[in-house]
Amino acid sequence: MDWTPWRELSPALTLSAATLRELLDGGQAFRWREIPEGWEGVWGRHVARLRLDEKKRLAWSAPAGLHQTEQALRDYLGLHDNWDRITDALPWRSDAVIAHAVETWKGLRILRQPLGETLLTFLCSSTKQIAQIKQISEDLAAAFGQPITSEHQALPDWQTLHEVAEDDLRACRLGYRARYLKGTAAVLAEQPGWLEETGNLSYPEARTRLMQLPGVGGKIADCVLLFGTGKLEAFPVDTWMIKAMTRHYDLQGWKPEQVAQFGRVHFGPYAGLAQQILFTSERRSRAFSKQE
Repeated sequence: MDWTPWRELSPALTLSAATLRELLDGGQAFRWREIPEGWEGVWGRHVARLRLDEKKRLAWSAPAGLHQTEQALRDYLGLHDNWDRITDALPWRSDAVIAHAVETWKGLRILRQPLGETLLTFLCSSTKQIAQIKQISEDLAAAFGQPITSEHQALPDWQTLHEVAEDDLRACRLGYRARYLKGTAAVLAEQPGWLEETGNLSYPEARTRLMQLPGVGGKIADCVLLFGTGKLEAFPVDTWMIKAMTRHYDLQGWKPEQVAQFGRVHFGPYAGLAQQILFTSERRSRAFSKQE
């Protein structure tokens, strides 16, 4: 398959290699893989490769014949948002923990992903590690997705999943999660526009509504709203965040909902960005300590 020549993104985005890895492969999205040239990923009906040039600026390439990839990348990477201003609004002046994390992971931001596939991938995430969620996502795309190129398939839409037998979903390594996918697919197939309407609600209303879907608790709802709608008030809490918030903020014995509420109050309207930066810091620091 032919790819376009490499081109620098505009407006320019400068990142470290470590930050780019965490942005694409750190738990926000699950369809990026490392290749010799950099990274290759699929979202919606788009396919692209990304790499850093000698000045650490992000460059892109796409399969020849695909259109509007650069504009889709701008939206996906939030290039029209002022992430410096958003990051500066976090309480780093009074909070040494977030100050250190922000300095370590400069440029980390929140991806803006298609809402339907964000819900799909995070419904697959319960008690799964990133590598496992990525494999499930690829299995679903290969089995039920529509082709984008000769080598890439999109994730299936919810109408398609509604028509798939639960046993066939289980064959994609979903286990008990297949039941949740089928139940959610039934709701969305029977109520066209429900998910889009939900995404347009205020954060509290959207969160409450998403949690009516089978298998969607507070953490998954917050992930969907943060990564699929850009609601930066959302503060997902998983085991990594329980560890991080307990260790740094003395929240021993707090339940996930209590930790999430603390995060929203302490970090303010951009709590979701603080969550991703702290999540990355905690996960990477533990990974490095294990290597040592």
